[in-house]
Amino acid sequence: MKPIMLPKGKLYLIPTTLGESNPMDVLPQTVKRAIEFIDCYIVENEKTARKFIKSIQPEKVQSSLILSSLNKHTEKTEHNAMIQPCLEGINVGLMSEAGCPGIADPGAVIVKLAHEKGIQVIPLVGPSSILLAMMGSGMNGQSFAFNGYLPIDKDDKKAAIKSFEKLSFDKNQSQIFIETPYRNNKFLEDLLQLLQPNTHLCVAADITLPTEYIKTFRVADWKKNKVDLHNRPTIYIIHKMF
Repeated sequence: MKPIMLPKGKLYLIPTTLGESNPMDVLPQTVKRAIEFIDCYIVENEKTARKFIKSIQPEKVQSSLILSSLNKHTEKTEHNAMIQPCLEGINVGLMSEAGCPGIADPGAVIVKLAHEKGIQVIPLVGPSSILLAMMGSGMNGQSFAFNGYLPIDKDDKKAAIKSFEKLSFDKNQSQIFIETPYRNNKFLEDLLQLLQPNTHLCVAADITLPTEYIKTFRVADWKKNKVDLHNRPTIYIIHKMF
């Protein structure tokens, strides 16, 4: 007799909040329903993941949860073990530390592996700081690029900023960046010093939080405005327009 093949579990991509806010203010019911029936998770940080799950489903027994950590310290050899429950018919939730899994997030490697193994991937709706900033910027939503972190080296960073400013003009394409929150104020200073006066710059901080701040000005006008971005998760978008 042929062995009975159990149906594979599914990989659910579970978005989280972008900060300390009521989850159900920014997340749909589909996220709550997924957390109700999923007990196996791949997460960046176990402590914050448990806290998030409890905020969504307080009655879920924490001891029933199986959590695997996926971060910069995780070895590639561990990825297969993380996805193995799906091959045994168990649904798995992939959770980012903030926002959407796989977007500026290490979870993309697990999603890629799931596709390779024929596991169904189900992305759930949730807040993406990148897209929300783009929506609120007034810049080119038809053509934009997310560039992640720029180089730390001063000369390399200067060259990158100049290069992306030129690219935004040549392709009429908005260019998106992020920076480590404690470096935000210095990064904004660098942008204002290096960009052309007529280049548009959007600064979007604390998106979806009570302290949300989204402003777009030309660089020349930004120099007349002051904002403290220290330790505030921030998205930057530049566009040198025609």
